[in-house]
Amino acid sequence: MFGPATRYRVARATADDARSWMKWSHFCPLLQQHHISHVGIMDAAAPFEIVRTNLGGTFMIACVEGEGVVLVNGGWKKIRTNQACLQPPFMMNAMKCLPGKSWKFAWVRYDESREVHPIISSESPVIGAFASGSLQAAIDGLYLEAGGDAAPALLHHWSELIHQYVVRFAQPHRQDPRLWEVWRKVEAQLSRNWTLAEIAKLARMSGEHLRRVCQKELGRSPMQHLTFLRLHKAQHLLSVTDDKVEYIAREVGFESVSTFSNTYKKWVGWRPSEQRGGE
Repeated sequence: MFGPATRYRVARATADDARSWMKWSHFCPLLQQHHISHVGIMDAAAPFEIVRTNLGGTFMIACVEGEGVVLVNGGWKKIRTNQACLQPPFMMNAMKCLPGKSWKFAWVRYDESREVHPIISSESPVIGAFASGSLQAAIDGLYLEAGGDAAPALLHHWSELIHQYVVRFAQPHRQDPRLWEVWRKVEAQLSRNWTLAEIAKLARMSGEHLRRVCQKELGRSPMQHLTFLRLHKAQHLLSVTDDKVEYIAREVGFESVSTFSNTYKKWVGWRPSEQRGGE
């Protein structure tokens, strides 16, 4: 639901998208070199709301002006000016305007498959600071060129710039190497019953310091990020193995199948058994 006051401009990689809201978009096949499906700028106003039950690729939103909310970790989170949100693929994705609030954002939508590693990783932030105006300028440049002379050399540079801005956010410079090292170790032992104290000891930090660092670098608390890693691995196992749900639950650190199923539904949008049933 876009609403009558919402305006947008879109550039897409292929001409075979028949959705009505794509009708007036510009065409830039060079976006496909980075597996980008479409990019755009949205000037949104209530009652703007979008819900996707199974996002087919990584989705980045960068707030240029105002604020809106996105569905993150099973709950609604505000995205404000010069913040970005990175949504992983193959999960429920939703966003909406707040009543009486306008929201201008740039977006980049990737087209990914379950067989390849997406641009998002265990080190990617879910919400963080981002110079959104730079991405907006690159998308506007590509949009104007695609609707004008469409010079391949310029379209190549614009699409490369857009992709690199996303990469800068999704794969950030490691400001605190202890953080990334500890999550690599935790990710290798997801079946373990980790506590905050154990993870903090591994990072050589206090629990409160670890919480602050994780919130700054990842946009999640340490235990939320642990849940993200567990569900990310569970998604992979559900897709590429025939292992029973009960086995996968234990493999990623859930002692109870019901807790695993309920958590999976809250974060991903459906239950593990429903994912298997839909394949």
